[in-house]
Amino acid sequence: MLTVVAEIIAKPGCEDRLREELLRLVEPTRAEEGCLQYDLHVSTGSRGHFLFYENWTSREALDRHLATPHLERLSALLPELAEGEARIATFERIA
Repeated sequence: MLTVVAEIIAKPGCEDRLREELLRLVEPTRAEEGCLQYDLHVSTGSRGHFLFYENWTSREALDRHLATPHLERLSALLPELAEGEARIATFERIA
């Protein structure tokens, strides 16, 4: 199992639009084969600081997710809506 933590920070004034775009990912991603968990969080201290917590059955399932039209659409919008690139860390469960 792979766990992914992805952190995205909105540009000032883009918080609501980025939130809407991120929320659009949740339903189709949860329906993907190999997706065990796909949760979107917002910081309690900043309404423009978002975090995805994801669990995938395999690297192959994650790779398929990364190639989906809904994720490619978001990737094209991030330069307009987000501060820099998303910070993404991938972990493998060991216990």
